[in-house]
Amino acid sequence: MKALVLSGGSGTRLRPITHTSAKQLVPVANKPVLFYGLEAIADAGITEVGIIVGDTAPEIREAVGDGARFGVEVTYIPQREPLGLAHAVLIAREFLAEDDFVMYLGDNFVVGGITPLVDSFRAERPAAQILLTKVPDPRQFGVAELDAEGRVVGLEEKPQTPRSDLALVGVYLFTPAVHEAVRSIKPSARGELEITDALQWLIDARRDVRSTTVSGYWKDTGNVTDMLEVNRSVLETVEPLRAGTVDADSEIIGRVRIEAGARVVRSRIVGPAVIGSGVVVENAYIGPFTSVSPDCRIVDSEIEYSIVLRGSSVTGVRRVEASLIGRDVEVTPAPRNPSAHRLVLGDHSKVQISS
Repeated sequence: MKALVLSGGSGTRLRPITHTSAKQLVPVANKPVLFYGLEAIADAGITEVGIIVGDTAPEIREAVGDGARFGVEVTYIPQREPLGLAHAVLIAREFLAEDDFVMYLGDNFVVGGITPLVDSFRAERPAAQILLTKVPDPRQFGVAELDAEGRVVGLEEKPQTPRSDLALVGVYLFTPAVHEAVRSIKPSARGELEITDALQWLIDARRDVRSTTVSGYWKDTGNVTDMLEVNRSVLETVEPLRAGTVDADSEIIGRVRIEAGARVVRSRIVGPAVIGSGVVVENAYIGPFTSVSPDCRIVDSEIEYSIVLRGSSVTGVRRVEASLIGRDVEVTPAPRNPSAHRLVLGDHSKVQISS
């Protein structure tokens, strides 16, 4: 069995971060989202991985390399432009050959991995196996319709009038039967080859398409709100570590991971939190659910429920919350403008002015 990991796309919902960085490499708890997916694939016993890459290919290649660090062998498959998930399957035909495969969206996060799902698929081998989860606004996703027995009877991509609240999670399992499906469908109104249309083709052809409703935790990290929520979820499991230096005037509370080379001076850190290598925290407060990437500086400031990327500094800022701060960013207080009150007052006036 092989894996096809999608790491193209422009990441428009994470701009401006993704103007200069691949969305799959934005870190969660100081580790790129893509790495969690590759680790889940390796844990499921899959070693041959094809990665679909687009404009950010050089950055993905530099970060992942040949895959050896994850215990997999990586083949890179260029995609000139993102033309749909089914298009990714189409262009990966040579790599996939006649093997079963799991398709994993590189910016998705599934707590607990995919091993049980892969084991079940290997044993029963339906034409396709999809993951579903209930969402408050299904219009943003591919949506599945089930019959009374729970069988998949219909799928639709981002419908204006959803027939259910069950959205497709970004993990799919296929036998080679899907190749005929992706060759047979036409581009949607969005100009893309939709994987939902390929799945519907399989259903209409009376192929066995099964679903599993995810009871655990899943997030599409395509926007800042979900990225921060995934960061929170991962930090809940962080193991405490104090490899950096913490002076006697600092206070560390709860599960806090301080990497080697980090320095904490006259500060308070309340976990769960991760402080990367080479970070300086001085006269500062770092609150729960905060990840600070390597080589950052947090000085005379307070920050909580946030992600700070490599090489950035937050200095002299009273409070930062629920923020995603990119690489090599400088956050400082705005200069105070001189202010004055200009008055023309009549005799015997009484004026109250806030100072």
